Amino acid sequence: MYHQVGDFPPMKAHRSTYCLRRRFASQMALLSRLRCPVLPFDEALAVLAGGRPVPQRAVVLTFDDGCENFYEHAFPVLKRYRFPAIVYLVSGLVGKRAEWFAADGRTTPPLMDRERILGLVREGIAFGSHGMSHMRLSGLDQKTLHREIAQSKTDLESLLGIPIHHFCFPYGSHDKAAVAMVRRAGYASAVTCVRGAALPGEDPFQLPRKAISYGDSLAGFLWKILFKNRRKTPPLQVPEKHRSGRPDQSKE
Repeated sequence: MYHQVGDFPPMKAHRSTYCLRRRFASQMALLSRLRCPVLPFDEALAVLAGGRPVPQRAVVLTFDDGCENFYEHAFPVLKRYRFPAIVYLVSGLVGKRAEWFAADGRTTPPLMDRERILGLVREGIAFGSHGMSHMRLSGLDQKTLHREIAQSKTDLESLLGIPIHHFCFPYGSHDKAAVAMVRRAGYASAVTCVRGAALPGEDPFQLPRKAISYGDSLAGFLWKILFKNRRKTPPLQVPEKHRSGRPDQSKE
């Protein structure tokens, strides 16, 4: 899990949302050198559902927020190695700035606009929803959950003219109601910020990830990718009917 990739000054806070571009390039080179399979997100979902054998050392590359520096610094490296990736967009802020950073006193990086995103779609980059306004979703009422989850899907599909199948919980914030709303909205998956490796049989609406941080050396990156697999917290106990990738037609 990445957020921003670029050149940043030394920092003590929010390190998990920044990655130096030289380190990112070294990390991708290492994946290539070790012949780690980098799977498209949809293919990874099929593997987790048991549809295909799990390749050894397989990874999926995800990028939250849709910052312009993804295009500037991450995409050229991904293209060099022909690595697929998925980027999660904040539907209400496409082409604007990451305004939520201001609450922490951080600079607000520009977010990719429609033309940039469509150009990346043509290059094979996948896109999902990161909500409408990058709001924490745990504890919200149904109306707000619908706007942030279902409406953001509709808005992105209308703006970009492509289907949006995947969701990413902002801040990793989710509860049973949010997970259920993601499913009802017709998504096929949702990713969290729970640390761990995604394994076959995983609830597709509560997928764990591994955050690659500003301070990760190449050895630290390799340790996270290959060995730091135990899930930090267990998934929420969502009823079995909510675990399918199919929208629920029953009343809830």
